[in-house]
Amino acid sequence: MTNQDDLRKRLTPIQYQVTQENGTEYPFTSEYDALFDEGIYVDIVSGEPLFSSLDKYDAGCGWPSFTKPIVTLKELEDTSLTRVRTEVRSEQANSHLGHVFPDGPVEAGGLRYCINGAALKFIPVSELESQGYKEYLTLFKS
Repeated sequence: MTNQDDLRKRLTPIQYQVTQENGTEYPFTSEYDALFDEGIYVDIVSGEPLFSSLDKYDAGCGWPSFTKPIVTLKELEDTSLTRVRTEVRSEQANSHLGHVFPDGPVEAGGLRYCINGAALKFIPVSELESQGYKEYLTLFKS
C-alpha cells in the first residue's frame, strides 16, 4: 500500500483534496473558522504544530486566519488564479494549507495566513501534554 492509499483511508475526502491536491474548502464550512478556544492547530497529516490560537483572528473571509505560524512554513508562488498568491505548505508533510496575504492586522505584522480548516486538527490547551505537545504549554502561560 502506498502512502497516498494510506492517506485516502485516514483522511476525509475534503482533507485529502485540500492537503494532497491543493484544494480549497468552501468558505464558512470549517468548524475551526469560528473556534477561538485556547490551543494549537496541527497539520492533519503529520501532526506538525502550525498555529496558536493566540494568533488567530476573525478576518471575515470564511477560513481560519492567523497572523503568524509557530513554525516555519514553506512558501511557494501560486499562479493558479488570475493573480499571484503565496501558497503555504507544512514543512514535514508538505501539506497544502492555504495562502498568506499582506492584508492582516497591521499591529500584528500585517500578514493574514488564510488556512483551510480541513488541513488542521485542533489540540486544546488541556490536551497539549497528553497528546505530545507539552512544549507548547508555555505559549499559554502568563
